Amino acid sequence: MTRPRLALFDCDGTLVDSQANIYLAAVEAFQLSDLVPPPATAIRRIVGLSLVEAMRVLAPDLPEAVHHRLASDYKAAFFRLRTEGAMEPEPLFDGIPALLDHLAGQGWLMGVATGKSDRGLARVLAEHGLTHHFVTLQTADRHPSKPDPSMVLAAMAETGVAAEDVAMIGDTSFDMAMGRAAGAFAIGVAWGYHDVHELVNAGADVVAQEVADLPALLVRR
Repeated sequence: MTRPRLALFDCDGTLVDSQANIYLAAVEAFQLSDLVPPPATAIRRIVGLSLVEAMRVLAPDLPEAVHHRLASDYKAAFFRLRTEGAMEPEPLFDGIPALLDHLAGQGWLMGVATGKSDRGLARVLAEHGLTHHFVTLQTADRHPSKPDPSMVLAAMAETGVAAEDVAMIGDTSFDMAMGRAAGAFAIGVAWGYHDVHELVNAGADVVAQEVADLPALLVRR
């Protein structure tokens, strides 16, 4: 009997390009506290972290209470953008639907491990018609921030897949460190928000240059 295999994907920067809305919400959160917003390059680098941890990184000299307030204001800003129809498009990266169809046909179980909330992840997957592909969804609502391995370990427990049969696929050093800490095969992707050398330094076993590279890299697992 073939052992089950699990491909666990990050969301922002791996499945979807959402940086525009993340930037808009972060800027609004800082402005609500009369703070100078960080540059876009800095905001891009925290994509994937849980919100409070992201604010700690963006504003390390501010008190913890301010980090929590910024995180709360970010959530409110994101909700406002969505309800007012002011959000920028969050397109799937080219080739993602075909990739997921291919992996499903090959018998892979699939899941998501993301710094998004449950509600945010559900919205993105539903908008793109991807919900049916994923058997385990791990979010910041129920776990410590990446790179803590909690999300990957929970996905393994839910699916019954052993670490040696799990691939963590993501675009940031946080994803690579998280996957390695859980004993998974860490696959970096070059189309996201961290540079390839950062992915390698954080423990990526391999890096996919294009979505079409992933099936062959997963076979190596």
